[in-house]
Amino acid sequence: MLNKFRFFDSNSEVRKIAWDLYSKVKDLPIISPHGHVEPKLLAENLPFPDPTELLIIPDHYITRMLYSQGISLESLGIPTVDGSSVEQDHKKIWQLFAQNFHLFSGTPSGVWLKHALEKVLDVTKPVNEKNALEIYEEISTKLKSSDFLPRTLFEKFNIELLATTDAASDSLEDHKKILDSDWSGKVIPTFRPDAVVNILSDNWKNEIDKLSSASGVEISNYKDFILAIENQRKYFIEIGATATDQGVQSPYTHKLSEGEADAIFTRAIKGTATIEDGKLFIANMLMEMARMSCEDGLVMQLHPGSMRNHNSKVFNKFGLDKGCDIPMQTEYTKNLHELLNKYGNNSNFKFIVFTLDETSYSRELAPLAGHYPAMKLGPAWWFHDSIQGMTRYRQMTTETAGFYNTVGFNDDTRAFLSIPARHDVARRVDSNFLALQVSQHIIEMEYAHNLMHELTNGLNYEHTPSQ
Repeated sequence: MLNKFRFFDSNSEVRKIAWDLYSKVKDLPIISPHGHVEPKLLAENLPFPDPTELLIIPDHYITRMLYSQGISLESLGIPTVDGSSVEQDHKKIWQLFAQNFHLFSGTPSGVWLKHALEKVLDVTKPVNEKNALEIYEEISTKLKSSDFLPRTLFEKFNIELLATTDAASDSLEDHKKILDSDWSGKVIPTFRPDAVVNILSDNWKNEIDKLSSASGVEISNYKDFILAIENQRKYFIEIGATATDQGVQSPYTHKLSEGEADAIFTRAIKGTATIEDGKLFIANMLMEMARMSCEDGLVMQLHPGSMRNHNSKVFNKFGLDKGCDIPMQTEYTKNLHELLNKYGNNSNFKFIVFTLDETSYSRELAPLAGHYPAMKLGPAWWFHDSIQGMTRYRQMTTETAGFYNTVGFNDDTRAFLSIPARHDVARRVDSNFLALQVSQHIIEMEYAHNLMHELTNGLNYEHTPSQ
């Protein structure tokens, strides 16, 4: 059974204050401003197939840990790029998962799994090799019930808003189905242009063709490309989008002249673009995305510092998002200088920066966010979306940036059942951090209560776009 005081300080005074703070916000609605749940899940509202398909196969946090211990992705049923054979027996996969459940001890994945099993699926017994199939059948029976349909769980989780992540060329058909239905759940798209700005990607020309088709702009040069991006942003806004999201290795920003940008674009079309071209084009497009955000009000989110697909063998066989992305060292003071000087003082611009490089929190990001009105710090993200990671984030940013130059928690998840677990962890960690501040007489209790509401629901700048 989950302890109600979990993640709180062992000091009784701090724990008491933390519980008081947490109890006032624990039942507040969930705002999920950035995630990767497929909108199709809620558009179709079909029953989840089985426990393995629900909890294991789509969750790279789980599969990467198992893979690190020598368990093949084939044995976990992960689909291959070429359609070659993988394990199809989902009970067998579940048994393998249960045998290795101990691997998740002390990890955020273990915390989320236990929460989902007990609080969502009402499985209170520990998962192990002996009872694996018994638990599998128990969950399978529940998943056939209307009580466990995606929309029903959405409402049970008390989700006020769920933002998905959608390619720039996406038709947003699933979002339109949700809007046209009689269901009241709020699910909105987020504009993600990575595939069309990464000119060195093997699939880039195909992505440009898709963008051309979606935007109604025949793209033959850089000027056409920018117009197509602007058209798609307008379309996303019509369907409810309030933010963009861009993942880059480096946050380097630099505005090219139209001639320079067009020359690079032309080389990319011909297949002769260089590595330096690719870096400059992304740097230029970050400036362009900032300009567009000043004009159309979409909040700009930037996620630097991940070396994607580090394990080439896994990427070549299984494709994207299989747990192979690794954090990189990043630099912000110089790299964001041009963008922040041009747009950082603009009252129409909202710019949220995340990082996988914790060393930059206190050295660069907190000082930048503590100065430029447009810039806010994203929460502890991805590898740092954990009890200790969130705590370190508050410790390293609060004294320089304060609380109000940060944004609300986001779960960044593909695993639908983990959403309430992740938000619960964030609320508990923030309650504990504020309880320590109260116990040390840094802030007053009344202020801590007000701040907990802001950290939970108030600081979601992604969904208060500039007008």
